[in-house]
Amino acid sequence: MEQFFLSYEVYFRILLSAIIGFLIGWDRSSKSKPAGIKTYMYVCMACALITIVSIYSVDMYGSVENDRLMDPMRLAAQVVTGLGFLGAGVILKDGLHVKGLTSASMILFVGGVGIGIGAGFYSVVIFAVLVALGFAKMGVILETKGYFKHKVDDHD
Repeated sequence: MEQFFLSYEVYFRILLSAIIGFLIGWDRSSKSKPAGIKTYMYVCMACALITIVSIYSVDMYGSVENDRLMDPMRLAAQVVTGLGFLGAGVILKDGLHVKGLTSASMILFVGGVGIGIGAGFYSVVIFAVLVALGFAKMGVILETKGYFKHKVDDHD
């Protein structure tokens, strides 16, 4: 059974990233936010796929004998730049009011989730998602009870 899992683990990583990205997107869609189910699912899966390719390409194309050393996280590091560009696209400014900051930060977060799953860090990723969802829920409760005078992102 263990050999079966090791042989198909990369497929599990892609599936898990799709499920988690889909669930986070579902939450955003239920709140009528600009980025929804498909956006978060694609970002999470893309980050997982790029991380998998980056890690496994080291084994395939890097070798000490040919003085060809490769950094397995180089592609994943470039993903963060792309996520910043994508996140900037959902931020809207109207006078002094800014919307979309939470959506942008969640795009970055779901990218991190995808990178973590792609690298095989399942437990820490699942823990991070649960902590993020818990604190986000607590933030909404505190905002609706009026503990904050100025709402930065209007429950985005």
